[in-house]
Amino acid sequence: MSLRSRSGEQVPSLTAQIARASNPDGTTAIWVRDRLDGLWHDEDFADWYPRDGRPGLSPARLATVSVLQFVLGLSDRQAAEAARIRRRPARRGSAAHLPARSSRGP
Repeated sequence: MSLRSRSGEQVPSLTAQIARASNPDGTTAIWVRDRLDGLWHDEDFADWYPRDGRPGLSPARLATVSVLQFVLGLSDRQAAEAARIRRRPARRGSAAHLPARSSRGP
């Protein structure tokens, strides 16, 4: 795997607005991101990666996720399960449960 730097990527402003609106008191993940964002940079880990090959995951992001996992007291298995659950489509309040609309009109 090679390193493709992703340092400096920002959360899209609409995503940040929705996250803060739906969690007015914040979440642990928001707290960690607000305080640790920018602490690590992908370039800090460049010597650990070869120059060629398929791009790997952002090591700075993985470091932040590891801190979040530690703060929440999750085992590797619990963290993987939490990520799996969050990737499922929402059942309520999403369009996933609605029938597809015809392209010919209502």
